[in-house]
Amino acid sequence: MENPANLKILFVLNPVSGGKKKINWETAIRDYFKNLKHTIEIYILKDKDDTGSIKYWIEKLQINRIVAVGGDGTVSLLAKQLFGTNLTMGILPAGSANGMAKELGIPEDPAEALDIIINGKIKCCDIIKINDDDISLHLSDFGMNAQLIKYFEENPLRGMWGYARMVIKVLWRKKLLSAHIVTDDKDFRTNAYMVVIANASKYGTGALVNPEGLLGDGQFEIVVFRKFPVWELFKMLLSYKKFNPKKVEVFQTKNATITLKRKTHFQIDGEYKGKIDKVIAKIIPSQLNLLVKNS
Repeated sequence: MENPANLKILFVLNPVSGGKKKINWETAIRDYFKNLKHTIEIYILKDKDDTGSIKYWIEKLQINRIVAVGGDGTVSLLAKQLFGTNLTMGILPAGSANGMAKELGIPEDPAEALDIIINGKIKCCDIIKINDDDISLHLSDFGMNAQLIKYFEENPLRGMWGYARMVIKVLWRKKLLSAHIVTDDKDFRTNAYMVVIANASKYGTGALVNPEGLLGDGQFEIVVFRKFPVWELFKMLLSYKKFNPKKVEVFQTKNATITLKRKTHFQIDGEYKGKIDKVIAKIIPSQLNLLVKNS
């Protein structure tokens, strides 16, 4: 059991995370805790597959809490290590994409975000198991958004103009997907520009993709974006506006199998996974303890 007055906290920092307004998170963390009685350690990730060291430090330090200092990829990396444990995880939004932090209402201001690590409340969240060898906390999808993430990873051009150029490139090359979708109570075929497996409600841009999304409701949503005007697609990928519900279908389920006619771009929580043609998704309820604002 943790002692709230003297916590042992491991911060796992991704040194390559961050956009144009990059914060020195290591300095911010040490400054915040210098006059507090809590014990902290900061581990700098060597690469995106640096999981063995994380496990080592979790066991060595006997920590109460672990904190992802990075974007959605860092959050996902730590969540995989915590699967099946009772450890509580916090998030400091230090990435270029901070979708999960936005979903949880975690502020970008370092002091405010760090206050949640100490004084926040615990929210028990579901995860989605993907093809038995991966998990999703946030949003995964086939199609246009996954293709955009691929371009973003390959292109050194950053900022709003760089992002807009990649959105235009995706729109220019958009293709309809032919999908066979099986959920708990539906079995249907459809053509769509995107098929989203959604545990959460919105992308890191703030765009609302799944109005019914709740992180701890014991189910997830399949969101199908069918044929609709290019402006709707542009709005979806670039703006903070709500989607037109008449042009999107949402199906709630605990299990889903999505089979595509051809291999298509796929991403999980902001990480591009290549082209695949089948996903089996299953909800694992109440699997991850996350720190959120205590209000």
